[in-house]
Amino acid sequence: MKKYLEYFNYIQKLLQEVFTEEKDSLEKAISLITEKIKNKKSIFIFGASHAGILSEEVFYRAGGLAIINPILESSIMLNTRPVTFTSVMERLPGYGTEIAKKTNIKEGDIVICHSVSGRNPVMLDFVNEAKKKGAIILAITNVKYSKTVKARTLNGDKRLFELADIVIDNHGEIGDACISYDGLEQKVAPSSTVVGATIVNSIICGVVEELLKLNITPPIFYSANLDGGDEKNSKIFKDYKDNIFYM
Repeated sequence: MKKYLEYFNYIQKLLQEVFTEEKDSLEKAISLITEKIKNKKSIFIFGASHAGILSEEVFYRAGGLAIINPILESSIMLNTRPVTFTSVMERLPGYGTEIAKKTNIKEGDIVICHSVSGRNPVMLDFVNEAKKKGAIILAITNVKYSKTVKARTLNGDKRLFELADIVIDNHGEIGDACISYDGLEQKVAPSSTVVGATIVNSIICGVVEELLKLNITPPIFYSANLDGGDEKNSKIFKDYKDNIFYM
C-alpha cells in the first residue's frame, strides 16, 4: 500500500478508536462546557508549539464558539524565531505559572489543555496554577506516550493526564508520528493535530446541540465575509463581554 493511503487509513481507524474509547469523556466535556456557558463562566484553551495549533483552530472562525479564549503566548508559538526557542521556553520551570497568573482565569472556569506528551513544565506549571485559581482542567493528551516519559518539572511529579479533571486520549503513537519506512528510523506524519481538531470540533458540535435544548442561543461566530456577519458577531461580543478576553 502506498504510504499516503496508509496514513489516510490510519487516521480513519484512529478517529473511530477515539470515538469508541473516549465517548464517555467527550460527553462529560460537552456537559461541563454547556453548564459553564449557561452559568456565564469562561473557557480557555492552551497548548505550546504544535499543541498550540488547537488554540488557533477554535479561535475567531466561522462556526466556532466565540467564548473560547486562546492563550497564545508568543514565545511558545510557531512564529517564534529561531523556532527551537519554543523548546527552551516550554521546558523553563515557572514560565507556565506566570502565564496562568496573568490569564484572567477565575474559580469555576474551564481550561482545555492540549499536550501530546504531557510532560513539559510550561504545561504542568500552568495547570497547577490554574487549579489553584479554581479552574477545571480538560486535557487532550496521549496517555500511552505520556506513561513512557517522566515529567520535566523539578520534582519530576505528575504529568498532564494525572493532573486533569477530564482526560481525552488521542490514542496516537509514542512520539506522535505514525507511518514507518524500511531503512528510516524516524516515523513520519503525526496524528495529534488532525485528531485533536476533530476532538475539539466534535465537542463544540455537542455543546451547541445541548445549548439549543436549553433554549440558549449558542455564541457561534458568523462568517465575516457574509452580509450581516459583523453585526451578529458584535452582538455576541456584547452579550458575552465578561467572558471574552481577546477583544
